[in-house]
Amino acid sequence: MIVGFLWSWLANAIGLFAAAFILSSIDYGDKLIVLVVASLIFGLVNSLIRPFIIILSLPAIVVTLGVFTLFINALMLWITSVIYPSFQVKSLRAAFGAVIVVWLVNYVFDLLITKEKKS
Repeated sequence: MIVGFLWSWLANAIGLFAAAFILSSIDYGDKLIVLVVASLIFGLVNSLIRPFIIILSLPAIVVTLGVFTLFINALMLWITSVIYPSFQVKSLRAAFGAVIVVWLVNYVFDLLITKEKKS
């Protein structure tokens, strides 16, 4: 359980770093500790707030065949930037792009972990 949390935290930190590297509208002040803290807050926001938002927006998720979850994830990233102002998401477009990058990094991490478990 703790190892899974640490892997998720690491994946989120690397994903946020990659998003900040790719997108100029994501700013963390060039301090890696900001990304580490932001990824922790992002994980907590996803664990605590996201389930309620998912339940409340279930009709929109069903109608859009799940695409609305991209908006929810961007909202979670924006909430993270509001909670922790050292990590800034300057536009909605940047939030969507960052969420896609973080998702891709998490996907690769999941593939690596699944491959490790099978070996």
